[in-house]
Order: sequence, then structure tokens, then C-alpha cells
Amino acid sequence: MSTPLPILSLLETRVLGVLAEKQRTVPDSYPLTLNSLVSGCNQKTSRNPVLELTESQIQSAIDSLKGYSLVAESSGGRAFRYEHNIDRVLRIPSQSVILLTVLMLRGPQTAGELRIACDRMHNFADISSVEGFLDELSERPAGALVVKLARLPGARESRWAHLLSGQPAEEVAGPAGTSGDGAYASHDASLGEVAALKANVARLEAELASLKALVGRVCSELGISEAG
Repeated sequence: MSTPLPILSLLETRVLGVLAEKQRTVPDSYPLTLNSLVSGCNQKTSRNPVLELTESQIQSAIDSLKGYSLVAESSGGRAFRYEHNIDRVLRIPSQSVILLTVLMLRGPQTAGELRIACDRMHNFADISSVEGFLDELSERPAGALVVKLARLPGARESRWAHLLSGQPAEEVAGPAGTSGDGAYASHDASLGEVAALKANVARLEAELASLKALVGRVCSELGISEAG
């Protein structure tokens, strides 16, 4: 019989999500150092909400997650490194881990949004494939990990949210200064374009992170400071 997972805080899900994301987008830099984890947690893109966390806050979240066996610490080189154990602790396939990762980092998403946002980590064949894994997560015998939210007024699709932080608060208000139906119709019309832009930005971020990691390794081998 598995032990029920405790309710995780926003900081804990952010740390967990970043570890799972970077494992697949920048594998050469994984497991992550604390500095890399801070950068990933405080990214301005592909994050909702955007946070400004300190090293001590992130270290505290790491310590809590280690207590739940969701994060493991290893020593290598000149710094401790951290990796997640989501798949082993929750006993779910990699595709499900990826869906949870995006939900932890970006908040509630439709199946279509999830398919696009997950593209750099896993290429789901179609939306039905995404929905299949979401259904499995929502019907998990050991406890649901996601929930399908009530469809917003004017929206074409329902969104999904993770349950690692408990039941999500329902969002009923539209953007300030807009009427409900018009706002959601506009949102749906531009969804594909916005999602494509987000995917391109995320891809560039991954390439930049890989280049930074390469520069760091070269500087380390040459015994020089990256800043100098």
C-alpha cells in the first residue's frame, strides 16, 4: 500500500517541475546544480506564475522534496546536484510525468495546449493521445493526479490542472476590462499563434542553456572564470 503524497507548495512544485523539464530539454546539464535550479525556477517565459525565488527558498523546497523521496541529491564536481524521482515515487510512465511537468510550470492547460507545450520533451501523436494519459492520471487507483476543470464560458475546450497542490481554485473571471464571451473567443482565436511562439522561445532557451553549460565546462577545463 503506497503512502499518500503530501500536499506540495507552489515552491515545491516549481522545483519539481524544473527538474523534470531540464532532464529532457538540457540533459547534458542534468542533474542540476542549485544555481541552475534557481535560474530555471525564476524563468520569465514558460512559467505561470513568474516567481523571484532566492537560493535559500529553493534549498528549503529541495529539502522538503528530499523528505518525500521526490528529489535525490548527489555530489559531483564542485557542487551538489539534484534530480527528481517523480516516475518512481508516483509510479507513472514518462509521458505522464511530462504532462504533470507542464501543468506544474504553466498552470491549467487544455489538451491541445499541453500537446504543443510538451513537444520539446515528448512528441504526442495527437490530442487523443494526450487525453488518454490525462484520463489515466485522473483515474489513478492510488489517487488522482490531475483533474478536468469546468469549461470556462465561451471556451471551446476544458482545461486540466494537477492535484499535487490539492484541488485548484476555479477561475471564473475574465481578463480585466473585457466581457466574458468576447475575451474567451479572442483567446481561442489566438491560441495556436501564442502556443507556437511559446514553443519557439522555449526551444531557444534550451539552446542557450546548452551553450552556457558548454562555456562553463570549457572555462572549468582551462581554469578561468566565465566572467573573465
